[in-house]
Amino acid sequence: MSLTLDEVKHIAHLARLELSAEELELYRQQLSSILDHVAQLDELDTADVEPLTSVLAEQSELRVDEPGQALPLDKLLGNAPDTDRDQFKVPPILD
Repeated sequence: MSLTLDEVKHIAHLARLELSAEELELYRQQLSSILDHVAQLDELDTADVEPLTSVLAEQSELRVDEPGQALPLDKLLGNAPDTDRDQFKVPPILD
C-alpha cells in the first residue's frame, strides 16, 4: 500500500509535526513499507490459531480483598515526627 504525500502531510499535521519536503518523502516511503508488511500479515490464515488474551501463559491469582482490623491511632501517629489532632502534620511545600 503506497501512501500519498497528502496522506503523510495529514498524519504529520495530526501529530503536530512540521516536516520538510525531504522528510515527507522519506516518511512516505517508510510508512508505505510498514503498511506493506502489515498487508502481508493479513494474508496469513489464522483460522486455527486461538485468540491471545495475554502475552503471559500464566494468569495472576488475586486474593479476595477483605477489610482487616485497623491499627490503633496511637500506634499510627506514634512514629510521626509531628501531628495535629489525630492527623499527620507535614511541612508546607508551596509558598
